[in-house]
Amino acid sequence: MAREYIARDPRTGERIGAKPKGTRKGIGIAALYPDSGPWQRLEPDEILPLANGESGKVEILADGKRWLLGRIDAIKALSRVPEKDAEHAYDTLVDALEDDYPDVRIAALKTLPSFSLRRQGILFHCLSDRLQDDEDSVREEAMTCLKKVAPLFPSGCEEILRRELRDSRKDHRGNAFEALKLASRDWPEVGCLHLDELIREEEDDLRIRGSLILRTIASKGGAEAWDLIGWSLQDEEVRVRRNASKTLTILADVEPRVAVILVESSIGEDDRQIRGSVIKALKKLDIQSPRVVQMILKGAADRDIEMRRACIGQISIILSGQELREAAGDLLKGEKDPSLRRRLKSLAMDPDFEGTEQEKNQKLAAADYVPMDDDLEDTPTHLAKGEDDKRPSGRLGSEEGK
Repeated sequence: MAREYIARDPRTGERIGAKPKGTRKGIGIAALYPDSGPWQRLEPDEILPLANGESGKVEILADGKRWLLGRIDAIKALSRVPEKDAEHAYDTLVDALEDDYPDVRIAALKTLPSFSLRRQGILFHCLSDRLQDDEDSVREEAMTCLKKVAPLFPSGCEEILRRELRDSRKDHRGNAFEALKLASRDWPEVGCLHLDELIREEEDDLRIRGSLILRTIASKGGAEAWDLIGWSLQDEEVRVRRNASKTLTILADVEPRVAVILVESSIGEDDRQIRGSVIKALKKLDIQSPRVVQMILKGAADRDIEMRRACIGQISIILSGQELREAAGDLLKGEKDPSLRRRLKSLAMDPDFEGTEQEKNQKLAAADYVPMDDDLEDTPTHLAKGEDDKRPSGRLGSEEGK
């Protein structure tokens, strides 16, 4: 599938030329900073010397207690340095991300999301390295960091995500898919980009996990997302198809024409869960569409009782009058379920009469009596005389008869 290149501002991750978007719900600016603590009490001019190890510990008073703050506290505060010192703070943060001490690297990872709003440089390359760190605690912090920055800088994190999504370690893979889902909420094209690759993978787990993100991109992903959903509905792995089928009700609301096509292609599914999703979507489609009408009539004769029940419930909406009675009568011939038979029997009745069409005909009023020819012999008649009438007339004959 061809993909359009998306140019983004490296500072914000926003599409170039687009109106600025607000920070995604759930990731406000405060969430990008390290957890609150005594480090927030450091004065701006104290941060860099302390973070570089150029000064000793700083004593502060917070919450009625005296605290001795050191290098780790100052690294957490690097995002608060004045703009004139931002470049120096960036170099300090990069050094901390490569430091020999795990606690220093962890502190730097906590600061990376908020600092990246001011400078990126090689910060995401450093993040990529820390995701491969030898220390479990550092890798865990790096995974948390990725979930924070991926929704804000999807282009900067593209290669990181591509690798982490395919990582053999379960925790790394799961974290990456969560980060991709978060990024896809505001950037559906990012979800489409990665899913376009993932649904082609031979490994079932990648396609299954990827299909879980289809619901996130269904409403805003456009034609590319619809293609991905359509392909996933045809996947050989049933769990992929199940996840894809859950997008049908969303599409029925936002893109009903696309939903009709996809519902029609899935209406013959054997899997019960998929059929359930198809039924829900079918109920939301435009019943004025001839294509939808035919799907409902076909579903009313389906082998699955739940499908029949749902579609029989719809035929009184899509049809009326003689068409409804005839359709219900035809369905009644093949229906075995007692409750559905009762429903169809009631639909097959004419509202002016009780009973089926046959019963109605039997109750029609008898026609007026029409006498047969044999009965006419005893019946007096007054016929007008024609030329051949030889009976005598009460009038005088003509000159010819004289």
